[in-house]
Amino acid sequence: MSTIIEIKDLSKNFARRLAVNNVNLSIESGEIFGLVGPNGAGKTTTMRMLVTLLQPDHGEITVGGHSVRKFPRDVRRMIGFMPDSFGVYNDMTVQEYLDFFGSCYKIPPAQRKTLINDLLQLVDIAHRRGDMVDTLSRGLKQRLSIARVLIHDPSILVLDEPASGLDPRARVEIRELLLEIARLGKTIIFSSHILADVAELCTRVGIMESGKLVALGALNELTEKAMPHRLLRIAFLNQIEAEQAQNALAALPGISAVRAQDGLGKAGWLSFEAEFSGDDAALQSLLSSLVSQALPIVHFSEETQDLEEVFMRTTRGIVS
Repeated sequence: MSTIIEIKDLSKNFARRLAVNNVNLSIESGEIFGLVGPNGAGKTTTMRMLVTLLQPDHGEITVGGHSVRKFPRDVRRMIGFMPDSFGVYNDMTVQEYLDFFGSCYKIPPAQRKTLINDLLQLVDIAHRRGDMVDTLSRGLKQRLSIARVLIHDPSILVLDEPASGLDPRARVEIRELLLEIARLGKTIIFSSHILADVAELCTRVGIMESGKLVALGALNELTEKAMPHRLLRIAFLNQIEAEQAQNALAALPGISAVRAQDGLGKAGWLSFEAEFSGDDAALQSLLSSLVSQALPIVHFSEETQDLEEVFMRTTRGIVS
């Protein structure tokens, strides 16, 4: 993989507000990169500078080796940008909408017809080609927008909140569509505050807060940094005393804390949460040790840490 986007020391001010604060980021060709953060974190401003709609106040962005300041047209040829709002094209049919943008990119009419057919098939709205754009649901408009950003065959897609406002089914369909597009070799960058979408799609994640890029990496890397201890859920039958069970857990190698828990399992269980710092081999040894002591174990699992918990821990204490 090679670096296709390089962002160095990027900053942007609006009046007295520093919207983007010294961001540094490299994105590799073929990545699905997710930019995460609350509203106002600087995601959209960063994207608009990337696609040449805003000029940076400081720093530089290069796309495929082209500076967004010096060679904006070359950058625009490489990028398809989908903003967070659809725009006003209500007096067009779906076919006319794509044909209009095809003509803007100077695609010959004969070539446009075949291209539009292929794109409508890809986003699965070929059956709606004759419908007026304003009759489409938000989910179908998002699909049409994705077809539009692909019309000039860009190598990079930049999508601002592509799943915002969609119902759960439409969100799943958009995720599947983006994965299909990624398999075509496209680099995809999208922003979202819907953390589940980012976790399921992205090869890497950048977390923004108050204009700063506060964390960057694969989800497992971010999890390890934010939560160095693994969290275990363990339960015993109440054939033993709670103090005996807790002491047995606390004495095991790698266990740094043990807390009693309510409601982990069924009635008659003694449930505990334990922080563990070992690897998988050490985890297996821990379980073997518990079994060898003939303790009445009925539940043993590791709590899966999701992106929401990583985000909350990473951004805790950061202020504007």
